[in-house]
Amino acid sequence: MSAPLLRIPGPSATDLPPGVTVETILADLRDDQVAAPAGQVDELVAQVTRARENGIDLSVVVIDQDPRMDSQLRDLATEVGAEDGGTVLVLSPGWVGTFSDSLDRVTLEAAEDKTYTGDPVVSTKNFVDSVTEPSPPWTLLTILLVLFVAAASAATYWAKNRRRNHPAPENAAERTPASESSSTTP
Repeated sequence: MSAPLLRIPGPSATDLPPGVTVETILADLRDDQVAAPAGQVDELVAQVTRARENGIDLSVVVIDQDPRMDSQLRDLATEVGAEDGGTVLVLSPGWVGTFSDSLDRVTLEAAEDKTYTGDPVVSTKNFVDSVTEPSPPWTLLTILLVLFVAAASAATYWAKNRRRNHPAPENAAERTPASESSSTTP
């Protein structure tokens, strides 16, 4: 009798919003990197162009209804990004999903926080503003912080060493010789 096979579950299938196919979106993105209702395409193309001028290969997908879970938008963005590459912004009326092969997740999450407007054009503008704004000079700030801590440590060491080698003078009342203090007693 053979032993039963142990089945290890693999990754779950991508959960896309209902009525949306990656193939349809990719076909719509081919001409201008925007898959959206016709009335919004021109303004969204302007934002995609602005992103490209700043070095971000952006594609924008607008879905007319919120899916049952917001993670479906990220799944869709990931699927589109895996096929098309670049940075993908997927918008629904109340949620946002992103993927990027060039921007880190922290940058994407911060940009997502600024896109919850309900207006795809304003949301895309806010997203582009966020990912193209210069970030703080973290390396310089870290070096300055390390130098400050090192200087404070050196100053503390110097002060303690100085106190140890040069004790503070005694109080004047304590310096009075014993003979003087006994002569004044009645």
